Amino acid sequence: MGRRKKEPRSVHRENIVSAASALFMERGITATSMDDIAKAAGYSKATLYVYFENKEEIVGILVLNSMKKLYDYISSALIQHETTKARYDFICRGLVQYQEEFPFYFKMVLDKINIDFESKEYLSEERETYQIGEEINEKIKNFLLSGMEKGDLRNDLDIMPAIFNFWGMLSGIIQLAANKEEYIKKSMGLSKIKFLEYGFSLVYHSLAIKEKSL
Repeated sequence: MGRRKKEPRSVHRENIVSAASALFMERGITATSMDDIAKAAGYSKATLYVYFENKEEIVGILVLNSMKKLYDYISSALIQHETTKARYDFICRGLVQYQEEFPFYFKMVLDKINIDFESKEYLSEERETYQIGEEINEKIKNFLLSGMEKGDLRNDLDIMPAIFNFWGMLSGIIQLAANKEEYIKKSMGLSKIKFLEYGFSLVYHSLAIKEKSL
């Protein structure tokens, strides 16, 4: 125990966050108490409060971590190819991979995030989460503008609404495929992969110039 106490504060926080993440995935955030987290992490409840003020702070860190993961997936997708369609395909693949590897994080990214930082009642993680989200939006903005300049995407796109619709459509298709995989297979005769490919194609065609859409 003495050795554990000598570990850096960051190690203790990571242990607690990791335990909380597993519980949240298993039970959900609401059904998980600080007592549950303390027991899973191997700490007393009193010790837990030394590192975190409340459950909301732990959730805030998990949301931030999820945004960082999403940023990495999007960044990786955009640097692998130069053509608009190939970059789009890699964004879609990256999002699917992200959802399959981190389904809990994927849902958290879609949840509401705090954008009011004028008052003092916000977590430092919330501001960083917002900033990373803005960086992701900027990358998608650059992707859309690049596609428009190349003549691949429609030149009448209203960028900010297009970005949010882009996210909404892709994330909705991916989450639907994950939730309804068996139904899709039984009712449509489509595998999850084929269903996603069809949905992604529809989204791309809504953005692309007809003569150059594939």
